[in-house]
Amino acid sequence: MSTRRLRLLSANIQAGSSTRGYHDYVARSWSHVLPAGNKRGALDAIAELAGRHDIVGLQEADPGSLRSGFTNQTHYLAERGGFAYWSHQPNRRMGGVASSANGLLSKFEPREVANHALPGRVRGRGVLLASFGNGEAALTVAVAHLSLGAQSRRAQLEFIAELLGDHPHAVLMGDFNCDPDRPEMQPLYRHTRLQPPADCVPTFPSWKPQRAIDHVLVTPALAIATMQALPAAQSDHLALSVELDVPERAFE
Repeated sequence: MSTRRLRLLSANIQAGSSTRGYHDYVARSWSHVLPAGNKRGALDAIAELAGRHDIVGLQEADPGSLRSGFTNQTHYLAERGGFAYWSHQPNRRMGGVASSANGLLSKFEPREVANHALPGRVRGRGVLLASFGNGEAALTVAVAHLSLGAQSRRAQLEFIAELLGDHPHAVLMGDFNCDPDRPEMQPLYRHTRLQPPADCVPTFPSWKPQRAIDHVLVTPALAIATMQALPAAQSDHLALSVELDVPERAFE
């Protein structure tokens, strides 16, 4: 069976803000709500990284609020990174001055893109679902940013499991806010073909990675050739870069 090698990236970009240590969460908290700092330079660095990939899933991309200078960061990264197709899913609004979104950048045309709101104690999380190709062999890529609370994460993962079901060629990427062996992850593994990662790559915090909370999960029909963590400018998360072998028929 012929395959195509794809490069995927999952990145929590923290809206282009800079966090170089826990002290910055307080000392630089203004950068999360105001259009200050070198956010444009950070976005350019992220665009250069993203442009080396075929499909990119973004978390915490600002869709165009005060803190980003009313720049839709997903669109900006698509243009700077050379992506013909992009989509975003605004989900959380913070005090009228900041907003957050999941984003998808792709060099291949999706057949369909759908946005779904996720359940949770605090509303505002979502999953962005893109399909490439047709029929049962189609490639499905989901991008999500899960809640901090375990109970909400479990409900969200159960919802995502219903969406992905028994799909043979599925990818779920994003910021899960938990390790892959947490109890709330088990419904996902039981009710889909997605598998726990063979290797846990620490991604958080970016300046001293200790926790594997960002993941790219795939079904057995998709073979991961390489996986590595890379800086996403000065975000508090490292990005995950994956080389994936996908059956050619998934794009037919």
